[in-house]
Amino acid sequence: MLPLPVPASVYGLVLLLLALNFRLIRLEDVKEVGVFLTGIFPLLFVPAAAGVMELWAEMGEMLLPILIAIIPVTVLVMVTAGKTTQALTSRKKNKETAANDGIAE
Repeated sequence: MLPLPVPASVYGLVLLLLALNFRLIRLEDVKEVGVFLTGIFPLLFVPAAAGVMELWAEMGEMLLPILIAIIPVTVLVMVTAGKTTQALTSRKKNKETAANDGIAE
C-alpha cells in the first residue's frame, strides 16, 4: 500500500515506537514480549549462518570484496550506535538535572 520499498516489519517497529511515544501503548504492556524476543534473538541468526556455510565455496571467490564491504559497515554501525547511545544518555541526564534543579528551587 505504501510506495516506499521498506519491509513491513520496519513499518511495524515505527508504529510501535510512535504508539509508545504518544502513550497509546504502555511500556509494561510490551516489556515481557520484548525481553523474550531479545532472549531468543541469537536463534534467529542460525538459518542465515547455515546458508552461509552452504554457499562457502562460492563465497570463497568473493571473500576479499565481501570483507571490504563488511568491515567498514560494521565499524560505522558500531560508531553510530555508540554515539547515539551517548547522546541519548546525556540528554536524559540533562533532563534529570534540570528537573532536580527545579525541585531544589
